[in-house]
Amino acid sequence: MDPGNWITDLSAGASFGYRLLWVLVLSNGIAILLQTLAARLGIVGGRDLAQACRETYPRVVNIALWLLCEVAIVACDLAEVLGAAVALNLLFHLPLIIGVIVTALDTLVILLLQKMGIRTIEAVILSLITVIAVCFGIQIFMAKPEWAGMAVGLVPRLSGQTLYITIAIVGATVMPHNLYLHSALVQTRQIEPSVEGRRIACKFNLIDSTIALCGAMLVNCAILILAAATFFRHHQEVNDLGQAYLMLVPLLGSTAAGILFAVALLSSGQSSTLTGTMAGQIVMEGFVNIRVRPWLRRIVTRAMAILPAVGVIYLAGDSGVGRLLILSQVVLSMQLPFAIIPLIHFTSDRARMGTFANPLWVKFAAWACAVAIVAANEWLVFQSIGDFVHAAPAYAAPIWGLSLAIVAGVVTLLLWITFEPAITRRAVRAGAASDLVEAPRRIPVASLEYKRILVPLDHTTLDREALAHAAALATTQRAKLFLLHVEEGVTSQVYGPLSSTAEVEAGRQYLEEMVESLRNFNLDVETAIRHSSDPTREIVRYAREVHPDLLVMGAHGHGRLKDLIFGDTINPVRHLLKIPILVVRAGE
Repeated sequence: MDPGNWITDLSAGASFGYRLLWVLVLSNGIAILLQTLAARLGIVGGRDLAQACRETYPRVVNIALWLLCEVAIVACDLAEVLGAAVALNLLFHLPLIIGVIVTALDTLVILLLQKMGIRTIEAVILSLITVIAVCFGIQIFMAKPEWAGMAVGLVPRLSGQTLYITIAIVGATVMPHNLYLHSALVQTRQIEPSVEGRRIACKFNLIDSTIALCGAMLVNCAILILAAATFFRHHQEVNDLGQAYLMLVPLLGSTAAGILFAVALLSSGQSSTLTGTMAGQIVMEGFVNIRVRPWLRRIVTRAMAILPAVGVIYLAGDSGVGRLLILSQVVLSMQLPFAIIPLIHFTSDRARMGTFANPLWVKFAAWACAVAIVAANEWLVFQSIGDFVHAAPAYAAPIWGLSLAIVAGVVTLLLWITFEPAITRRAVRAGAASDLVEAPRRIPVASLEYKRILVPLDHTTLDREALAHAAALATTQRAKLFLLHVEEGVTSQVYGPLSSTAEVEAGRQYLEEMVESLRNFNLDVETAIRHSSDPTREIVRYAREVHPDLLVMGAHGHGRLKDLIFGDTINPVRHLLKIPILVVRAGE
């Protein structure tokens, strides 16, 4: 539940009555199917969807898919920005353009709230949305909807008039970036590494997803039905969230209803903001293996969402907010095929999934969903181009030329990922560490002096450089080596030691191989793995536990800009620890 869901349901009910009720039910079924496949990929395949793409596709394709996914994440964040601005307008009467700018501040608040734990935040958000769901349910009873009309609304019907809002509902319900997120977060559970253990995990994830998505569907249906029973019945077209709070006035009184609606709207947006932030980190790490600081990632995404929001409000006024909200959900639907098709391919591959590969009926259902979404998107694209040409006939040639060039590029990418298995027949490196971490190499040994030596590792080529110096020092004095690795992935940041992703497992194997290599030189080695978004804090904490007399660290040689983006560990550590630190650069 987020502002995108609310505006599409409200607009559909107010404009078309109960006619699009079937879209909510069908899109919810599609979401359950795809979330189940995403969970299965993570649990059985040991990869999130972005990592699986990186293993399988050429770099240029991965970059294209990553950029498309980033567009979807920005579109989703745009809905949160506009929803929050409306909520602030209802609560404090702030002008929408000021509210949009104020939403930049919630970036830092959300990052602080993450430290409370994702379960606590989810519980608060769920409680607020439950209150709204109950209110909508009671008011449906008071509005006395037409039950016969609701039944007719469950019969699929699609036309050019309803196409735009239908696609927006699908995008708002399925949300492509959540497929990447779900395939990563399901790996955070400790799962028995057996066929039966994975089968049980898949079963419970199916139950969990079904309950959550069906609950969201009921709230969505309640909003649509109530809009149909009130606004559509009285021929009042409503495309603005600011008008929606009026629905609660007969139930709770104007002041209480407005506050309740606004608080829930603001809170639901923050819930989606959290998932958007985590999804952004996952797709960036998975597709292009880039890991940046969460606060920087969040600020950049929010800035890209604020700019179009401010522009539309400035140019079109408050009336443009509802249209922009719906457009953001259409963008989500346009990106869906680029997540769905790879997901179907990966989960249908027996080399990757074994006995958990999709059976024939699941393949049929999944491909039917993909084909239906692609066909609807194409219909809307050409309908929109025709509308642009009709509105500006003097510019018909350049409009068609530019539009067809963009469509040709997108279609080429879509065809490539669709037929890639038949074109390349790439071998899946199932069960291997892949390029998540670099395989360890033999560590050279020299002779220096030290006794208790701590070496933080980051799974790069610098590890063997740092360990070469540390091992040399440990050999001369029979010193003990302490190897520490801090897992910084988004699932490790959220779930801590409970994380059990393919990356974490590959890192554990990497560390074990490092230890085995060192012990071949009769060195005493102890290891530790910590999970945090702050490596500096964990290095200092572990150093105070083991009391080393030397710290050996590898240095990447980043400049100030890269240190800002990727983080700087050495300088903060040297200020917090009162022990000698040996900084090793590559090739030194």
